[in-house]
Amino acid sequence: MMPIRAESDALAAGEERQLSALPLTGYRAAVALDEPFRPTAAPAPADRLDVHVRTALRLLGADPAMDRLGLRAASLDDLPDATTARRVLRVLLTVRDPGPRPEGVDEELDALLAAEARRRPVTRVARLPTIAEQFKETPFPAAGQGVLWRGDITTLAVDAVVNAANSRMLGCFRPLHPCIDNALHSAAGPRLRDDCHTIMTAQGSLEPTGTAKITRAYHLPAGHVLHTVGPAVRGRPHAEDARALAASYRACLDLAAEVETIRTVAFCAISTGVFGYPKAEAASIALTTVADWLTTHPTRFDRVVFTAYEEDDERTYRHALGVSGGPVRR
Repeated sequence: MMPIRAESDALAAGEERQLSALPLTGYRAAVALDEPFRPTAAPAPADRLDVHVRTALRLLGADPAMDRLGLRAASLDDLPDATTARRVLRVLLTVRDPGPRPEGVDEELDALLAAEARRRPVTRVARLPTIAEQFKETPFPAAGQGVLWRGDITTLAVDAVVNAANSRMLGCFRPLHPCIDNALHSAAGPRLRDDCHTIMTAQGSLEPTGTAKITRAYHLPAGHVLHTVGPAVRGRPHAEDARALAASYRACLDLAAEVETIRTVAFCAISTGVFGYPKAEAASIALTTVADWLTTHPTRFDRVVFTAYEEDDERTYRHALGVSGGPVRR
């Protein structure tokens, strides 16, 4: 197999080619989209987490990612505490290429990630009030199905969460980078990157802006992850950027609608992080696009959630909704 970095460089070098998005039918079976995820190990007891971390690190000691990080297998035995060891494992998995892992690694990671998932507080979308219930004065036309929620999207129990991806669709390779792409891949586990690689290999080109792909969510409390590439802007966005951002929201809803079991979808604020889209304009586009889609497909989804991670994000959505008042229910 071509090393993933060389493969990514080859794709980038061919960006001038016409990009085309692979339809769901082209990869649905390849990523076993409709099969339930069955971990290879039970969640570890709380007092055994560090054992699983260090065993996984030992098994990955010969991985090429170790060299990229300047680590040696022998040094892993000297990690001073459980927090440091877990941090090293997360960094290693972040920079590691997709592909088969040494025998036993998946069992160790499944035990660890499942236990960590159990320890995180989970919010169930069915228990969240709609925008209509929370903000009775809003003129938002889809208030009966929309939800505004402030919290960590990796803890939201929903049928599908939206990931703001880049055009290579393989997740963020920057250690501990605070982007949603990194957070979702870290919580889900390395199978998420494997699935993305399977899809991108089948597609044979970078993912076009304004399109989407879907995978299972593995150790996330969500059922699926919708990966979309929003526009990257520098300075003020142009009309073309606005059209591309709206296309990302529509693409996610269109794709989710193709999966019969998906009734609830949670959006992150696409393109507003490192991609630089101004939050106020992005929130307006998100709300308008989703409302238009739901008007055309009024019974397809039960809830569509707009997630706000920080207080500033929450205020931005409130302003776009034409409401004010106390904090959004978390």
